[in-house]
Amino acid sequence: MSADTPQEPSSAAHRAQAQHAGPITFALVTVSDTRTESTDENGRYLKERISALGHTVESAHIVRDEAGDIEAILAALQEGGARIIIFNGGTGIARRDRTFDVISGQLDKTLPGFGELFRMLSYEQVGAAAMLSRATAGTSQGKVIISVPGSPQAVRLAWEKLIAPECAHFAWELTR
Repeated sequence: MSADTPQEPSSAAHRAQAQHAGPITFALVTVSDTRTESTDENGRYLKERISALGHTVESAHIVRDEAGDIEAILAALQEGGARIIIFNGGTGIARRDRTFDVISGQLDKTLPGFGELFRMLSYEQVGAAAMLSRATAGTSQGKVIISVPGSPQAVRLAWEKLIAPECAHFAWELTR
């Protein structure tokens, strides 16, 4: 479906209603064994983009790529006020990449299309290496959980093409 293809009336109506739901609160998590607050380019980028849309970032964290650390921050954020939680990093197939395994095990409902679309769009940028990404999204305990690769190019792609255009719709769907 191209950007010029008309959307079904219900999809357009949902988006219109979602736009009136007010600002969305986000939480951000960078999963990395090496990034620090001063080198977390992805965290800075997402904070700027979220604020530019009039939304808020409740919290931003950097955690090591350890299953226990990822589980702990996810559990803490599920208790907080953020409606959308974005993880970046740890989605590949390397031995240390654990984010997908933790996140996917916590999802109540998955959004398979998110990962499929991310890999399709990523393929246009990086070719067949896109298949190594385990980007995923879904819902858990009334929150939208999104997990994308940690490269700045991947974070920008996910934000610009998938998350920003639908974040209000995501959050609205959780409350209806």
